[in-house]
Amino acid sequence: MRPSLWLVLGLVAISCLAGVRPAAAQPWPGLDLRITPTEEPQGVVNTLRLLLLLTALALAPAFLVMMTSFTRIVVVLAFVRSALATQQTPPNQVLIGLALFLTFFTMYPVWQEIQTQAVQPYLGGQVSQEQALESAARPLRDFMLRQTREKDLALFVRLGKMEPPRTREEIPLRVLIPAFAISELKTAFQMGFLLYVPFLIIDLVVASTLMSMGMFMVPPIMISLPFKILLFVLVDGWYLVVKSLLESIR
Repeated sequence: MRPSLWLVLGLVAISCLAGVRPAAAQPWPGLDLRITPTEEPQGVVNTLRLLLLLTALALAPAFLVMMTSFTRIVVVLAFVRSALATQQTPPNQVLIGLALFLTFFTMYPVWQEIQTQAVQPYLGGQVSQEQALESAARPLRDFMLRQTREKDLALFVRLGKMEPPRTREEIPLRVLIPAFAISELKTAFQMGFLLYVPFLIIDLVVASTLMSMGMFMVPPIMISLPFKILLFVLVDGWYLVVKSLLESIR
């Protein structure tokens, strides 16, 4: 194709594009955040409450980990995977997802009490915000106290230089939450140790058998892994682990 023909086609395309009018611009919604003076103290209080709510939502993952049974569940599931020596099987997403749903299952009665005693009365205007927070903390406090050892509570009471509480209601959350966390970790490690024992026995038996046969170049993990998976499947391991976790929490 000759250059003159290319020039003609280019001029035709430019003329066609020049005749096309742009579509009318569509208005876009805008967001305007302003700080304006106010003469009503209630406006400042509502703004501070909104900021506190956003802060609480940002700290919600920490609350989920430290004030529920999530810590115990996810640590025990991680111990199961380590005992099986299956590397990243099941993957972290599966273990965390299972731990989350088991946490929702175990914490559902507590949430029902919070919903009945605090959320619904507050939304109905029957109680103030301070009374609703106090009522919401009561079921959660009872749950954590059932799972917390007295030794751990005494540790934080002593380190906080507090007077020994006479009743359960006098225990502040700043003492109860860390005591509950280390109690959950101790319980999770105890359960993890019991889960490790049968798989450790299989590893020892396989390793001693290979050494007696003179197979020093074969890694024992390659031989013991199928036997550990077979044992775990035959005894319905996931059922037993989840059952033990739920029974230990209730």
